[in-house]
Amino acid sequence: MKLKKFSILALSISLIAAVLSGCGAKQQKNDAGNLYICNWAEYIDPEVLTLFEKETGIKVSYDEFETNEIMYPVIEAGAISYDLACPSDYMIQKMIENDLLDEIDFSHIPNYANIDEAQLTAAKEFDPENKYSVPYCWGTVGILYNTKMVEKAPDSWAVLWDEQYKGNILMQDSVRDTFGITLKYLGYSLNSTNEAELNQAKELLISQRPLVQAYVVDQVRDKMIGGEASIGVIYSGEVLFCQESNEDLAYVIPKEGSNVWLDCWVIPKNAQNKENAEAFINFLCRPDIAVKNFEYITYATPNKAAKELLDTEYQENPAVFPDESILSKCETFHYLGEESEELYNSLWKEVRSN
Repeated sequence: MKLKKFSILALSISLIAAVLSGCGAKQQKNDAGNLYICNWAEYIDPEVLTLFEKETGIKVSYDEFETNEIMYPVIEAGAISYDLACPSDYMIQKMIENDLLDEIDFSHIPNYANIDEAQLTAAKEFDPENKYSVPYCWGTVGILYNTKMVEKAPDSWAVLWDEQYKGNILMQDSVRDTFGITLKYLGYSLNSTNEAELNQAKELLISQRPLVQAYVVDQVRDKMIGGEASIGVIYSGEVLFCQESNEDLAYVIPKEGSNVWLDCWVIPKNAQNKENAEAFINFLCRPDIAVKNFEYITYATPNKAAKELLDTEYQENPAVFPDESILSKCETFHYLGEESEELYNSLWKEVRSN
């Protein structure tokens, strides 16, 4: 679920503007030779799109979004008719509940058999019958730390409240991620809707404010690579990129547990080219294509056949493919309903304003 490698806020704003004005590049009619995709930034190898076009003759039009919350109203408004989108777990649940998605015809996706049963089971938390989504990438949220700047390898979220790292801690500028790790640290579910638990998390986050260098998104990666901070909360898919640029960086999923997220392909209900969308999903589920994608984006693939083709160093890297003993302590974010969303957002504003 993640804010991927590069920020694209301007494009995201333009997509919303297109919806509000009732116009936009995707105001297409049913044109069978095309495919309109909405995905996270830097979340597919561009050569994969080129190969798909060459193999099928289908022309791909491709837009990017910065957050699930920016993507959702674009799909909901329907002024831009995407054939495929790639939201995260809790947002897929919200889209299903609000009848925004079409069921997938899996007879058109024989390569779906390559998807690992573990990820299909995880997907049932937000898509109970696996009818609306196909897993694309997955990962965790954890702590990236500089081994030259941190005295002892951390194993707990407690390090984010350690006074000795004042001014050297980077937090995610994200309400669910930040409250999620704090709730796990307190021993609660990251899907808590208990107001007392959430207020306890809020107070803990407010107490942390003087220690935090910045609340950031993509800059966690850049600042950690540059040695500008000791510790940063980060998405696991960024870790390989960071370590390739700075060998002093290490990653840990704290012992209290964390978020394990899953991004999936879905077909909006107003899609004009559904069979093309299914053909594209099938193409992405091909092992060689999944490997190519992994090597470009470095987020864990749910494709078991592709994983077997990866170099051993990737297969055995716990930052990419954590052990089940770690994953058993992790949770997937759920859509908590509008009332709880409002509560989270209200408490987050309090944290950020203190």
